[in-house]
Amino acid sequence: MIYLFDAELWLWDARQNDAWTFVNLPEEASAEIREVAGAFPRGFGSVRVTATIGSTAWKTSIFPDAKARVYVLPLKKAVRKAEKIEAGDVATVKVELDL
Repeated sequence: MIYLFDAELWLWDARQNDAWTFVNLPEEASAEIREVAGAFPRGFGSVRVTATIGSTAWKTSIFPDAKARVYVLPLKKAVRKAEKIEAGDVATVKVELDL
């Protein structure tokens, strides 16, 4: 399953000093992923993915955000630097499930 979407980068309130930056996956995609991933349980409800922004692709995991009811994708500093993006910017994101 592959998802392509635009999302705004945001900082995690609890760790703003560490600049933990994320994007939310769309609600519809998150609902589909929740159904599929339920058959492959992992720690914290995480799901392995390959993510791509611009020309940067990396292996990581997405995590469920119970409050927002969506999955969130962490964007490491190397990705943000390579793509010249930061919190508040909107990026086109591709997420492919690695189940």
